Amino acid sequence: MRTDVQLASKLFRGLADPTRLAILEALAEAGELRITDLCDRLDGSQSTISGHVRCLKDCGLVTDRPEGRQVFYRISGPEVV
Repeated sequence: MRTDVQLASKLFRGLADPTRLAILEALAEAGELRITDLCDRLDGSQSTISGHVRCLKDCGLVTDRPEGRQVFYRISGPEVV
C-alpha cells in the first residue's frame, strides 16, 4: 500500500471518534494538558483517555513533552486545528 494512503488512513482513524475529537478540542483550547487534566475535562477514565491519546499520537495529531514525572500533551501543529 502507498505511504500517502496509509497516512491518510491514520488521520481519518484519529478523527473518527467523538472522544478523540473532544481531546483535540480541549488541547486546542488549553495548549497543553496532562492525561489527568483531560480526564477531568472529559469526565473519562484514565485508561480510556490514555488509549485515545495514544491513538492520536500514533496518527501524528498529538505530541508530548515530558517534564519530570509528568507528560504534557499538545496538538502537533497548527494544521491540525
